[in-house]
Formats: sequence, C-alpha cells, structure tokens
Amino acid sequence: MATRSPAATAADAGERVLPTRSQRRRRRSDTLTILGFLLPALVVYVTFVLWPIANTFYFSTLDWKGVGQPVQIGLGNFAELLGDRAAWAALRHNMVLIVASLAIQLPIGLALALLLLVPLRGITVLRAVYFLPQLMSTVAIGILWAFIYNPTFGAVNRLLELVGLGALRQGWLGEPQYALGAIIVTICWQYIPFYMILYRAGLTSIPIEVNEASLVDGASPWGRFRYVTFPLLSGTTRTAILLSVIGSLKYFDLIWIMTGGGPSNATDVLATYMYDLAFSRSRLGYGSAIAVVLFLLALLITPPIVLARAGRRGVA
Repeated sequence: MATRSPAATAADAGERVLPTRSQRRRRRSDTLTILGFLLPALVVYVTFVLWPIANTFYFSTLDWKGVGQPVQIGLGNFAELLGDRAAWAALRHNMVLIVASLAIQLPIGLALALLLLVPLRGITVLRAVYFLPQLMSTVAIGILWAFIYNPTFGAVNRLLELVGLGALRQGWLGEPQYALGAIIVTICWQYIPFYMILYRAGLTSIPIEVNEASLVDGASPWGRFRYVTFPLLSGTTRTAILLSVIGSLKYFDLIWIMTGGGPSNATDVLATYMYDLAFSRSRLGYGSAIAVVLFLLALLITPPIVLARAGRRGVA
C-alpha cells in the first residue's frame, strides 16, 4: 500500500500547509527577478512622467521667469487665469476642436472604413492613399497646408479662380474669422485616416455569421448597419471618442507650425497659449498653471468614458 506524504495528508484534511524553506527561497528569488525587470521601466516612468507632473504642480504656485529667484504666490496664477480672457478663448477653441473631431473625423472615418470593405477594383491602392496623411510628419503637413492656403499662389485660391469664384479668395491663415476653420480642415485631413483604420479593425472583428443572419432575416443595408454593425462597434466608438477628446485637448504642434496661435490669438488653444507664455514671454509659473488645468481637464473627462465602456462590458 502506497504511503502519502504528511503535506498531502494535511491538505486532504483541510489544514493549512506552510511552504517549505526551499519554496520560500524560490518565491523570494522570483519576486526579486520580477522587480529587477520592472525597475528600469519604473525609473524611466518616474523620471520622465511622474516627476515632471509633480514639478509642474509646484511651478504653478510660483511667480518665476525660469531664471533667478522664484517667488511663492500660492494659487495666485490660478486666480489670474480665471480672469484671463485669452485663456478662456483658447479653451473655447479647444472645445471647437473637440466638437469638430467628433462630428467630422469619426463619421467620415467610419464611412471610409465601410467603403474599404467593399470588394472594389483597386481597393488596395485606395487604402494606401487614404492612409498617406498618417505617414507624414506633422511638420511636413503644416508646411504643406500653409502653402495650400497661401493667399498669393495657394491651391485653394487658385481653385476658386478656376471655378469662377475668385471674389472669395482669402488669406485663409491671416484672417481671424477663417484661420481656425482652415486649421480644423487640416487636422481632419490628418486624422481621418487614423479613425478609418481604427473602425476597419472593429469591422473586421464582427463575426461574419451575424451579418449572414441579418441577410437571411431580410434586413436592408441601412438596417444591418443601424441595428447590427453600429451597435457592435460601440467599444471601438468609445475608444475613438476618448482618443479624439484627449487629442483635441492637448493639440499643439500643427497649430504652432501653421499660425503660432495667431492671427490675434484666433487659433490659440490652451497648449499653444501655455507654450507662448512659458517660453516666449518667460512666465513659467503662469504657463505651468495652464498645464495643470489641461491635466485636470483630461483627468475629469477620461474616467466617465472609460467607466461607460467598462460598464457596458459588464452588462454584456
């Protein structure tokens, strides 16, 4: 008759089995190995993410030009920010970017994703052409569209002349009433391909049996999209909304390249206004206060979208 070990007998009896010395040593060694692999990434994250964020909060309480002795003023920068009309205008422009992104980029990206699933001749070439803006650097896009909007030899004004609408020629980036709209067109051209690829990935993840079942039930193409395809894309749509909102809040590079926030602050957003104050006007403390506001806005907006997505998964 086979004998059983004391540990196995104790386990059968429901007693707590203490790990042996070798097991504890092995567990400690595994823990140290894991920490050893995590430590370099943790050091980088703390140094280049957490520490700058903490420093920004500290700088936002200072009256400091970046050199010399800083003066601690507490919440003085934030009090000034509440009465800063230029800052409120910049925030309003951020909101316009968010609305334009949600109303233009996402629907057109979804429409193009649906189009790319149609088995048309030359569809592979179209996919490459549609995705081309994502392969270009933001600097190149900014310079390209600055030439397109040029009032003297730009393509937009030349096209208006060709179709007999020369009276509508404008200095698109030099007129405050047109500059922000021109910037929005450029941003949409840059990011629509990204949302197209995102939605295409979501569409390809939908089981083909679902569409076949809707065809058998006699659903029209619009009915299939409305009641089958679009509801199954809800996770992709929430991800797109999150990326769109956060991206519109922190947008900086293209606007700075094309207009620098001008003319007359007509295209300023919070990021460009912050950069101008901190590095062009040497108001590092006030610029840091704007950065803190941007951080808190993103922190307030992100959780509801993420929690809505997690809640929908829980229901599913």
